[in-house]
Amino acid sequence: MYKIKVNNSHSFDISREDLNKLDAIETTENQFHVLQNNSSNKASVVTSDFNKKNYTIKVNNNTYEVDINDDLDQLIEALGFEVGASKQVNNVKAPMPGLILEINVKEGQEVKEDDPLLILEAMKMENVITSPREGIVKSVNIKQGETVDKNALLIEFES
Repeated sequence: MYKIKVNNSHSFDISREDLNKLDAIETTENQFHVLQNNSSNKASVVTSDFNKKNYTIKVNNNTYEVDINDDLDQLIEALGFEVGASKQVNNVKAPMPGLILEINVKEGQEVKEDDPLLILEAMKMENVITSPREGIVKSVNIKQGETVDKNALLIEFES
């Protein structure tokens, strides 16, 4: 199964079976004649980045930015391991229930990625929770000595 994203706004799932049914003939290099629902379409690949699986496609004089993700790409994204992915995390939540031992930041403070934000004690272990991105702390929603549940909102960043 492939997940196709067009112009960063529309997403489609396409199976290998769907691809096999596609009626497309390459007329010249990177130029195609495509039949769909008894309609004739001219398509061309304007630019392609095979490694990033990103293409600019022109269909009947309309240009589209297309990203293609296969099963492995989708799994990597689901696990949060995308290479070079921009991190736009706007809040930090408790990864597990525990006790807030120490808070190292305050509202309005500027932090860098991986700066220590707080220490959460869970199962007799101290866990340093670090900043997922560079930014400014919008709010600190916990107090030292407070017990928190898993997924409790700890710290918010300005957008």
